[in-house]
Amino acid sequence: MSFTSTVHKQEGIQASKKVAATYTSPDVKVREPGRWSLQGKKALVTGGTLGIGRSVVEELVALGATVYTCSWEEEELVQRLKEWEARGVPVTGSVCDVSVQDQRERLIRDVTSHFGGKLDILVNNAGIAIRKSATEHSIEEYSFLMATNLESAYHLCLLAHPLLKASGSGIIVFISSIDGVVALFSGPIYGMTKAKNLIFSDKELKDNIVRRTPIGRVGEPDDISSMVAFLCMPGSSYITGQTILVDGGMTINGFYPRYEGNGNDK
Repeated sequence: MSFTSTVHKQEGIQASKKVAATYTSPDVKVREPGRWSLQGKKALVTGGTLGIGRSVVEELVALGATVYTCSWEEEELVQRLKEWEARGVPVTGSVCDVSVQDQRERLIRDVTSHFGGKLDILVNNAGIAIRKSATEHSIEEYSFLMATNLESAYHLCLLAHPLLKASGSGIIVFISSIDGVVALFSGPIYGMTKAKNLIFSDKELKDNIVRRTPIGRVGEPDDISSMVAFLCMPGSSYITGQTILVDGGMTINGFYPRYEGNGNDK
């Protein structure tokens, strides 16, 4: 154990002086500051230009990581990269529609070249939402949802595996939704896959959600990105294979909201 004592010493007419002495027990391991840092880590965050993805990118960079990201919207990606460059944020990116196999393969080739064949962190964040009942989905919509939200995450893990293995400390984080834990009246196909955020345009729905959430508010991107950063740090290395709900306690209530509308997350 470590103790710090402060001794007040009077010498003649001089003011009281403080002398600090520290005693460390030999059976206590001194904590390395690197346990709570991502300094030198290389990360790929898909869909990192908006919402939770953007927050994750900036959180990882703030903790010392160098980040590569992607978006299916070229104009949006270019604008965001310019903003980051102006702020001195070390982020690189390229256009990628993760629902398309050859674009995923090109993304990993670009990441391999950029990071010299090594990757420490993969955050599968990109996702979309189409809010309809199961009987209203077309087969094309179903295929697009599956390719974007499920197939892409699996395939990117396969493609990135050699890079993660080469780093010696590979970490994969999946950003999902409460839809994968509780069923919504609308959007069961979406709930089978994943997405990074819900965009509430219906005030009544939003108010209903807030009332049923113990924390009393809708989650913000930073609420998620801080958990992602924690899971990427050496200090959390014994946590693996877990589903961690960052939902303000919503799912404790077995919450089944009715959602009408359509939300697309890049």
